[in-house]
Order: sequence, then structure tokens, then C-alpha cells
Amino acid sequence: MTSIGLKRLLGAAVIVLATAVGGASDAQQAPNAPKPQAQVPAQPQPQAAPAPLPAAAAPAPATVSAETKAARAKLDGYKADLEQKEAAIQSRTMADADLQTIRQQIEPIITDIRTVVEEQAPRLEASRQRLSQLGPKPEKGQPEESADVARDRAEREAAVAELDETQRLGRALLVQAEQLSTQIGDLRRTGFARALFEQSDGLFSPGLWMRVAQALPRELRALGVVAEDALDQFRRNTTLGVLLLLGLAIGAAIALYAGRRSIAPRLVRRDRAINDPSRRSRLLAALGVLVLGAGPAIAGSWVVWAAFDSADIVPPRLELVGRALLSGLAFIAIVRALIDAILAPDHTSWRLIPVRDASADRIMHFSVTLATVMVVGKVIEAFNKAVAAALPITVITRAVFALAAALVFAELLRRFAARESQDEACLGPYVPQEVDIGGPLRSLGWFVVALIIGSVLGGYIALASFLVDQAVGISLIIALLALGIAFADEFIGGSLRGQSRIATTLQANTGLRRRSLEQIGILVSGVARLALILIAVLLVLLPWGIDSADVTGSLRTLFFGFNVGDVTISVSSILIAAALFAGGFAVTRIIQRWLNNTFLPATELDAGLRNSISTAAGYVGIIIAGVMAFTYLGLSLERVTIVAGALSVGIGFGLQSIVNNFISGLILLWERPIRVGDLVVVGDGEGYVRRINVRSTEIQAFDRSTIIVPNSNLISGIVRNRVRNDRVGRVLVSVPVPRASDPDQVAEIMRKAALAHREIMSEPAPRVLFKKVTENTIEFDLICFVDDIDAAGRVSSDIYFEIFRGLRRAGIGVPAPAPAPAPEPEPEDEPKGKTPKPEEKEDETLTLLKDKTPA
Repeated sequence: MTSIGLKRLLGAAVIVLATAVGGASDAQQAPNAPKPQAQVPAQPQPQAAPAPLPAAAAPAPATVSAETKAARAKLDGYKADLEQKEAAIQSRTMADADLQTIRQQIEPIITDIRTVVEEQAPRLEASRQRLSQLGPKPEKGQPEESADVARDRAEREAAVAELDETQRLGRALLVQAEQLSTQIGDLRRTGFARALFEQSDGLFSPGLWMRVAQALPRELRALGVVAEDALDQFRRNTTLGVLLLLGLAIGAAIALYAGRRSIAPRLVRRDRAINDPSRRSRLLAALGVLVLGAGPAIAGSWVVWAAFDSADIVPPRLELVGRALLSGLAFIAIVRALIDAILAPDHTSWRLIPVRDASADRIMHFSVTLATVMVVGKVIEAFNKAVAAALPITVITRAVFALAAALVFAELLRRFAARESQDEACLGPYVPQEVDIGGPLRSLGWFVVALIIGSVLGGYIALASFLVDQAVGISLIIALLALGIAFADEFIGGSLRGQSRIATTLQANTGLRRRSLEQIGILVSGVARLALILIAVLLVLLPWGIDSADVTGSLRTLFFGFNVGDVTISVSSILIAAALFAGGFAVTRIIQRWLNNTFLPATELDAGLRNSISTAAGYVGIIIAGVMAFTYLGLSLERVTIVAGALSVGIGFGLQSIVNNFISGLILLWERPIRVGDLVVVGDGEGYVRRINVRSTEIQAFDRSTIIVPNSNLISGIVRNRVRNDRVGRVLVSVPVPRASDPDQVAEIMRKAALAHREIMSEPAPRVLFKKVTENTIEFDLICFVDDIDAAGRVSSDIYFEIFRGLRRAGIGVPAPAPAPAPEPEPEDEPKGKTPKPEEKEDETLTLLKDKTPA
């Protein structure tokens, strides 16, 4: 029996004993009662007889529910398992594979414990609510509660205590399991770093080569023993059927390896005659080349391995060598197919990345060579493990092949540098448009090469081999990531863009607008990009001792919450709080729309009061939505008040202008009185809004200068927004003509000039206004509209030109300027009172028109 059961039994016994003692004391005090009470016939005798009733009605021991018992049994089992694993880890040093196995066993335990805790939480809350309905216990001196209430209270308190203890035990086990998983991850990374940075003799160390020479005779004898064992097993297990099976497997593998180069060109059409194929066609061709180039090689290696494994003619120690050889051949095929799919060395127009033909061929040859060097090194390392070669021989093997891979990579970088120098010498300042291995990427490559060579020479052979594997692996992962992102953009985002069949079908069936479908496609392709990037990051970090359990654990902690003081911060809570605020905001907007369109117009209130009521309702709704969001996050109003008080102190010490601009920026972003791209006039400056920051707004003027305006000026000052409601712009053309001109004729010329322009709107129609009459001129204003204000200046200039041509054809000039200056002496060869020539009138008209034309 557990301690909890004993506690419950002792509690029940104490209650029964107290009840019995209370009844006995009443029986003892009853005979000492005053006699007048005993002489009253209607008064009952002392209450000694009913004393056993409270004892019989005492609460029975509370029972634990079956669900709680099952949960406690689960938690007890998990506790024993975790303690056993923790003792095993602390007692001895374990290999990395064993640590990984234990960690994989802990992950489902963590999930199950979290499920148990989440299942018990609502039950505990319900039990506490049921207990609270009974109210507090009566204090000393108050009337005691009845036996039924006492029994019910005891049962409910026992249930709450049992569930609370189960919850606390589950949370403690959850913390223990997570700490144990973290400890295993730390041990794995520590062991990885220790093995990676373990130093031995360098490649050119005489002592290393002397130890190799000393161990070589023993290794040759061991090699002979392994060869004899392999021959003996081959003779014992070889039959005619086994030989036939091996022959068929090897023949099929050779056919698959040799035929993959001819299968892909026949099934995947990359026609050289097509100069500019579509991106979708290039991606489909690349996928076909990759699958048909790598798939047969993988299948051939698997067929041979399955045949040898079923025939059992290879000793177990040599199976590692065969696996390394077959997987290495498949790896070379994958590298070749991937480069052929992306770079297409023989098909320039089908290339996914625009590089030179020579660069594509060079990358293909050097990549295959580098992959071959790596495969040969891995096969020899596997053979060294099979024959249990001495450590110096293993060190020499890994150092030699790491150095060879570094030299191959260095030669590739050198060829690119030499080619670029030749192109610059031949082409001069011309820069080719094709993408190539540029300066930063080439510098990174040389850094990796130098690091590998330095590690080999310094004796860090494991680090050098690891860097080679990582460089090649990361390159392949980046290539596959680029290919996957291109597929996601084209086949997810591109399928919902334009007049595609999928977009048309979805638009017809769902009623969504084409713009909405494009936005959905962009969003889905962005999510696919993020997923591909996360997978690539996990694959890159996997060899560094950081596996998916570390990442998923961190993401789980971030999503489900971590504590900062007594506040739990989690992405899920933030998202739900944001959803609550968005829902409250949407409801507020619906209520405001109902008030503006339905309720308030039916009242007799004036427009200003109706607007105030609608605005106040919006503020109240937003405040309520904010309070709901803050409450869900666990931020009480007291904490918000404290933060607001701290901010007020900071504002009082000189942050008024900064906070003013910040709040004004938020208002601009929220109410959007001006938007990016609007044409605004602020004071003496006019231009287009290019960026709205939280402190200031950038306006680009017509002279390409940038006007930086504090946001508080835009909120408190006067701002003219020319495109607030629409982009319709007004064109004003002012034309002065001589006073003797016919006004109707001038107005008709101006009206025809406006109507003849194709960008002038027909509604509202152009109008000509008689502006004023001066001593020598009469002035007219032509008012017309264009559908885009950006075209107003150009249209105004075109209309001025057309009006000038019309006035010149009608013979209408400009009057003499008034007031007239002092008369100048006239030339003797010209008579006085000579009228100006028509050409002179036209020149004066042009001058006046230029003066009236707005900048």
C-alpha cells in the first residue's frame, strides 16, 4: 500500500475517532443538565442515544479513479526506465551509436509523458472547481458542517491531491527526460569534437612513415589470412545456381550502368534547335536527366549487393568493402547526373544556371574526378577496417586521399582564375553576363583548400577528411536545394499565376480572384522554400553531431513555451493571441460598418456625432481585443501599467520627440493617410513617398533628391495628397492672347487641342474658362483631367504645343507688353509707326507661352 493510501486511511480514522469522542462527551454532559429541563414532558431526553449516527455517517476512504491509476502506473514505469538509462550513461563511456540509440528511445517517452500531463490538467482543474463549490471550511467558533458535506469535502480534497501529485510527478519526469536528452546531445558533440581535433603525426612526419614500415609485414600477413578466408568461403558456398545468379546480377548492373547514358537522351528531349525553352520545360528535362542518370546506377548497385548478400560467398568482414564500393559507384553516378541536370554541358539553351560552356565542362570533369578520388579513399578505408589495419596505415590512407581531393579542388579553382584572366585580356572592360565562380566563392574555396592542406600537414587528419566530406556534401545539398526551390517556384507558384489551367479551374470553382490565387501561390511556394531550407540545414548539421532531435526539441520549446519569471512565452500563445486580436478587430469593423450604414443613418443625430460614435466604438473594440490578447498571454493589466509607467519616466527625460515620431509612424502605418507611392505636398516640397519608417518618411522630389520628413510633421501638419482617393490628375493650361482676339475662337482652339489628346478624359469634359482681362491681354484657363497624375506634366506640355500651333494657324498673336518701357530711338532707315511682322508676333507669343507654362 502506498503512502498516499495510508494517509487517506489515517485521515478517515481521525475523523471517525473525533466524531465518536464528540458523541461520548455529549453523553457525559447530559446527566448533569438542570432538572427543570428533565421535568418538561415535551422536551426529549438527553441526546446520548443518537451519538452513533455521526460515526456511522463518517466519510469512507476516498477511491482513486481508474484513469488516475493508469496514469500513475505509466509515470512510474517511465521513471524506472529513465533512471536506468541515466545510470547507464553516467557509469561508463558509451559509443556515439549507443548514445544515439538511447536518445531515440527517450523521444517517445517525452511525448507520452507530455500527453499524460496534458490529459490530467483538465481533470485537475475540474476537481478544483468542484472543491471550490463547497466553500471554505468553517473556522473555529463557527457551526460545523454536516457529515455529508464533510464526507464530500474529504473525497474531493483527496481527488485534488491525487491529481495534483500526478501532475507534479509528470512534470518532474518531463524535465528529467528532457535534461537526459540534452545531456546525451552534449556527450555526442563532446565526443565528436574530441575525435575531430585529435592530433597525430603529420603526413610528412618521418616517425609516421617508420611506423607504417614496421607495421607493413604484419598487415601483409593479415591480408593473406583474409584472402584465404574469402577463398574458402567462396569454394564452400559456390554452386552453379549461385554463379548463375551472380552473373545475372553483374550483367544487369553493367547494363544499367552502361545504358543510363543512352536512356536519358532518348527519353528526355533536350533539343538543341530550341534556343529559348520555357523554364518549366528545362526543369522537367533536368528532373528526367537526374532520375534516369542516377536511378539505374542505384538500382544496379542494389541488385549486385542483394545477389552477393543472398549467396553468402563474401566473409562478413569484407561486406563493408563491397558496400563501400557499390555505394561509391552509385555516388559517382549521382554526382554526374546532378551536374548534367543543372548545367547541361552539351545543351546550352537547356541550362538552369547561365554559365559558360567551358565552365560547365570543367565543373563536370573535376566533380567526377573529385568524387572518384573520394570513393577510392572510402573503399580503402573500409578495407583497412576489414583487415583491422594498424593506426599509422589508416592515418596515412586518410591523409593521402584528403590531400588528393584538396589538390583536385585547387586545380579547379586555378583553372577558373586563369580563364577569367584570359577573358579580361581578350575582351577588355566587357563583363560577361554568365554566372561563374566569382571572387567571394573562389576565395572561400581557396580558404577550404588551405585549411585541408594545413590540417594534413599539422597532423589533424580526421579534421581534414571531415572537411573534404563536408565540402562535397554541402555542395551537393546546395545543388539539390536550388533545384528543389526552382521546382517549388515554378510548379506551385507558377501554376497559380497567369492563365494556367489550374488557376482557371480554381478561379471558376472557388470564386477567388486571380490576384488572390497568385498571392496564395506565392505564400505556398514560400512555405515550400522554408521547408526545403530547413531540411537542407538539418542535412548539413547532421555530421556535426547536431541531429533532428536537437532542432525539433528547440522548436518544440519555442512553440510550446519557455518561462521568463512567472510568464510563459511561446509561439503558439503568441499566434493564438494574435488570432484573438484579429478576430476582435474584425468584429469591431463589422459593428462599425453596421453603425455607419444601418443604425446611425436611421437616427436624427448629426453627421459629426455619428462619426464620433462610430470612432469611439472602434476604439472600444480595439481596446477589448487588446485586453483579450494580453490576458491570454498572461500579461495582466498591472504589468502593462508598470511598463507604461516606466515608459512615461523615460519620455519625461527627453524622449518626447522620439516617441512622438514613433507613435506618429504607427498611426501612419495603421490609418494610412499617405501610402508608399503617393504624390504628396509637404510645405515647400513635393514628391513621391518612397518609404515610411517608424521615425521618419522619405519623399523623393522631382529633382531626384530625398526629403526626410519626421512623422510628427505629417500627423500634426498640413499634407496635400494628390492621389489619396484615386490617381486622376487635373491639367491646368493658362493662355494669354491679345485683347483684340476673338474669345470664342480662342476657346474653341483650346478645347479642340484638349479633345485631340488621347490621354485626356472625356468625363469630366475639358472646360475653357475666361479668366481675366488686362490692359493688353485676355487670359483663358483650360481645365481637363487625366487618369494618371504622373502624366499631367507631359500632357500639359503637349496641349501647350497644340494650342500654339492652333493660334499660329488662326493668325492670333500676343499684344505688346504692358506697361510699355521708355521709347527707344528708332533706326533712321525704318519709318515710325512700323507694325511688327507676323514672325515677330509669333516669337512674342512663344515667349509668353513659355513664361506661363508651369515647371
